[in-house]
Amino acid sequence: MSFDDWILAFHLISAVALIAAVTMFSVTIAAVWRSDDPAAVTSFMRVGLVGNILVTIGSLGTIIFGVWLAISLDAYQLWDGWVIAAIILWFVAIGVGKQAGDGYRATSEMAAQLDSSGSPRSPELAAAMGVTRAFWMHCISTLLIFLILVDMIWKPGA
Repeated sequence: MSFDDWILAFHLISAVALIAAVTMFSVTIAAVWRSDDPAAVTSFMRVGLVGNILVTIGSLGTIIFGVWLAISLDAYQLWDGWVIAAIILWFVAIGVGKQAGDGYRATSEMAAQLDSSGSPRSPELAAAMGVTRAFWMHCISTLLIFLILVDMIWKPGA
């Protein structure tokens, strides 16, 4: 295996980590959808900690190793249209995903406070675990990551 093959392998492993993180976040959101139980929300949101590690590894690994490959391989250039599109989509997806994470982090803190105070149910928590700005930011981020994946597989214009 060449050095470029190793870089490609790390790029692909990073992409899998990023997709795994998005999947974990989606499953967590679905599991506590409109839940008014602070204990349930708090316990499910702990899964997000693993997702945070995966999204960090995946997002940094995909951009670092992807740019490295575009520079290193003769077949591709950093200024190829599909590479530029992937980089732009990556930056937007990470920014939007951070907004989703910030929103769900605030909801998780609300659930933890309600749970520690002994509150059995909370309509505000149920509303925060429904269709909110954080939910839409997560959906948009997921769609953008899917578009990056499509761009990477089909390499339009390459």
